[in-house]
Amino acid sequence: MHGKSPQVSPLAERKQWLVAESELNRVRLIEEWDAMTGDVRALTARVKSISSLASAAALLAAGVSAFRRGRASTDGAKASWLATALKGAKIAGSIWLAFRARSR
Repeated sequence: MHGKSPQVSPLAERKQWLVAESELNRVRLIEEWDAMTGDVRALTARVKSISSLASAAALLAAGVSAFRRGRASTDGAKASWLATALKGAKIAGSIWLAFRARSR
């Protein structure tokens, strides 16, 4: 065997190539899986962010609606500015607490 390469049967050589190809495919699959899980995590974070914003917007709309409904139900009599300010502060306080609870 001085300077001569050993003879490998065509089937054994094909098997070696298939094993090598299989190993490459396995590595690619792992890389693609890692990339996909990263994308899913990023998407989940975006959905949570959008959900939080939508919830806060709904809370704000409900507060504004309650504030306007309270002003309209005074039987035509004009509400005092102090009562209006206190009611607005109460609604703003509840919205503020809701925003703080969501950010934590």
